[in-house]
Amino acid sequence: MRDVVTTAFESAFGSSPTYLTYAPGRVNLIGEHTDYNDGFVLPMAIGRGVWVAARPRTDHQFRVHSVDYSGTVGFTREQLQDSTLPHWTSHVRGVWYLLGQRGVTLPTADIAIAGNVPIGAGLSSSAAIEIGMIELGLALSNQQMTQGQKALLGVEVEHKFMGMPSGVMDQMTSAASSEGHAILIDCRSLETRPIHLPDGVSVIVIDTAKRRQLVGSAYVDRRRQCEEAAQMIGISHLRDATIEQVETYKEQLGDIRYRRARHIVTENDRTLQAADALQNGDAVTTGELMNESHYSMRDDFEISWAEADLITEMARQIPGCFGARMTGGGFGGCCVALVKSDVVAQFIADITPPYQSQTGLTPALYPFQPAAGSHVIFRP
Repeated sequence: MRDVVTTAFESAFGSSPTYLTYAPGRVNLIGEHTDYNDGFVLPMAIGRGVWVAARPRTDHQFRVHSVDYSGTVGFTREQLQDSTLPHWTSHVRGVWYLLGQRGVTLPTADIAIAGNVPIGAGLSSSAAIEIGMIELGLALSNQQMTQGQKALLGVEVEHKFMGMPSGVMDQMTSAASSEGHAILIDCRSLETRPIHLPDGVSVIVIDTAKRRQLVGSAYVDRRRQCEEAAQMIGISHLRDATIEQVETYKEQLGDIRYRRARHIVTENDRTLQAADALQNGDAVTTGELMNESHYSMRDDFEISWAEADLITEMARQIPGCFGARMTGGGFGGCCVALVKSDVVAQFIADITPPYQSQTGLTPALYPFQPAAGSHVIFRP
């Protein structure tokens, strides 16, 4: 993809880029919808991401080319907040605008963007674009931020320019991950802890080929239900609730809020247990917790989908699979399985034909080891 983005830049703009940055996508091993509840998540960066090539300009014009969207769009500094421009340019405009608000002087630039994170699969292609753009903006302006600060700026872009009230997990994973490790994130304190993936264990991302639908409105609904449940229990966020409190307030919460709260409280517990289990080299316990997480998302949080339920159940029956769950916002996209490294090829061969025959869909399976976070590849 590095060659793809540099070639695309040269084709679009007739010169070679002088800057190249990279930010990875992510898969969440466990801890779903806990981030905006001030809870815990355990994601990892994957070996797929977004590359951003650029060359600064000396006028007031931006030109941005997207390989994925097969288009080039021009705009000026005065148009950074112009919502009539194509939505995919929001990441570029948002980063430039918000850095400017912080007093950072940035040149305009020719920019090309290319990635190999499947769009709409729940692997955070948008966060990768945001963090890759932030790496570029800081490099162009010769400014420094911590990886955590980059992540928070990415979240601000998401809120103000993409119109999505997301948590911090996606951007923090893309910015702050380290090779060979998942990353345990405390979404309240923003403290992170690298968690070593045991030797001989691989993570397989399973794209169910069912694209996400209605996820924006459903996300907003789930977030509101969690906030209402916390308020009724008398706490600021469900991270502070115990399962005993949730049970005590069961009738007052009503069925839906009760089940939403039960998922968040038990999911936080599972996430902390999984981090400890992985750190101790215990893939068996981690897999069992992943299975429990899926059932909770299916029954209590109601964000799973038929194809995810089917393929995770198939995965659990294959020798060498420790556990499997849906991952991401829900309602389509990807699942994730923890598998012995020496059975990865057989796992893929065993799961694909029966899934195809039962759904008519062809899954895409990607074996990964935890990857490093965002960085500048080259600059003058």
